[in-house]
Amino acid sequence: MNGNNPYAGAPGVVDAGRPEDVDLSVAQVRELRTAVAGIVSRTQAYLPEGYAVGSELSYGADGPQATVAVRPPAGRPVSAGFTPDEEDLESGLTDEDRDEVARGLAASAALQVMNTVGDGLTPTAR
Repeated sequence: MNGNNPYAGAPGVVDAGRPEDVDLSVAQVRELRTAVAGIVSRTQAYLPEGYAVGSELSYGADGPQATVAVRPPAGRPVSAGFTPDEEDLESGLTDEDRDEVARGLAASAALQVMNTVGDGLTPTAR
């Protein structure tokens, strides 16, 4: 059965399953990390204490991938991931894009808490 698989064979002979290497310059990596850190800090600014916000930068089959995740105090975590293209790496992410991702993550995390807690809470003040 392995003989029919395009990924079978001796290493270096069949490269059908290997992604193309993406070489990022130091400036591109720095810009991507700065953009992701900006999304993290903006997301934290939209949320009250108790929400954990983090990020991860990795390299996948399609190139660099960035993920920002929020762990709400109740409910499931939410995340947003993106794979910037070559143009985004050169020009950087715009402030509007960073704000959009941060607002969306904050809203999704707040919704997770609302869905988990429900309407059963008694307000402490009016």
